[in-house]
Amino acid sequence: MINIAILGGSGYTGLELLRILSNHQFSSVNAVTSRQYAGKAVTEVFPSLRGFYDNLFFSDPAEFKGLKVDVAFCCLPHGASQEVVEGLLESDNRVIDLSADFRLHDPEVYKAWYGEHSCADILDEAVYGLPELHREAIKDALLVANPGCYPTGSILALAPLLRAGLLETGSIIIDSKSGVSGAGRGANLDTSYAEVAGGFKAYKIGCHRHTPEIDQELTSVAGSEVNVTFTPHLLPVARGILTTAYAELKKTATSKDIHDVYLEFYSKEPFVRLLEQGRFPDISQVRGSNFCDIGVFSDEKKRRVTIVSAIDNLVKGASGQAVQNMNIMFWLKEDTGLRTPALSI
Repeated sequence: MINIAILGGSGYTGLELLRILSNHQFSSVNAVTSRQYAGKAVTEVFPSLRGFYDNLFFSDPAEFKGLKVDVAFCCLPHGASQEVVEGLLESDNRVIDLSADFRLHDPEVYKAWYGEHSCADILDEAVYGLPELHREAIKDALLVANPGCYPTGSILALAPLLRAGLLETGSIIIDSKSGVSGAGRGANLDTSYAEVAGGFKAYKIGCHRHTPEIDQELTSVAGSEVNVTFTPHLLPVARGILTTAYAELKKTATSKDIHDVYLEFYSKEPFVRLLEQGRFPDISQVRGSNFCDIGVFSDEKKRRVTIVSAIDNLVKGASGQAVQNMNIMFWLKEDTGLRTPALSI
């Protein structure tokens, strides 16, 4: 049995972890922290979990010095994880961090996008937790940096063609559209229902913090520098990310040629579903699941390719992927607790 602590468990990622782990037969959530709800029952804050965590209470984070569990999930805000992760590692806890604090390998890149890092010396110890690319390294990792939601959909959409050397690396444009849950559970006027309903907008054009994360991983896959143009958009829905990526091909290829590249690349991946030629993903078909659906199209005359991916930002884009990483770290079957279909309506 894997003993688990969740730090910062009162947000959407914490809720999703608790929901997924409630049906994970080889794990037990022993502790969950929240400054806001310290002392309150988990089921009081999240009534949907009644019957699953009736004896579990939120604890104050200050009580967790010297914490000893098999794995700690950090669902703390960006900048806060780095304050506790080093101590968790020193206490021999394995850590899966869902913030951005350990995703970027270069301290100078982190500083440029987020500010100073208080423990930059351990950035190199973190393994980027995208199983489809880093499965072997994740197995023995003590610290896994769980990928961001936008990067997950973007990297999975583009990795096969970059690995095959088929793309002009300077031509990549990524448009991603996310549900409002990606902004977190806290009150925010810009993502309140009245402000979002009936609207659809781009935001943080040219300056979204997930951009260097996408560049880093795609550069690693391609073996040469990749700098994408990335634009996020806000959809008037609760959850889901639809990513559409465009790029120039180095040589003419048919849609079947491109489809075959993806078919080979993802043939053994339990959570990537390549759609038939001519079909493209819909966020409604992955909602609540850990799947990433991908569709491909090649314009032979223009020698351009369009790749579309769909994920649930809270599952494959956050908590589901974190559990997938945990399964790999503890040598369990990778889909343990995760093999569920999407919500159909």
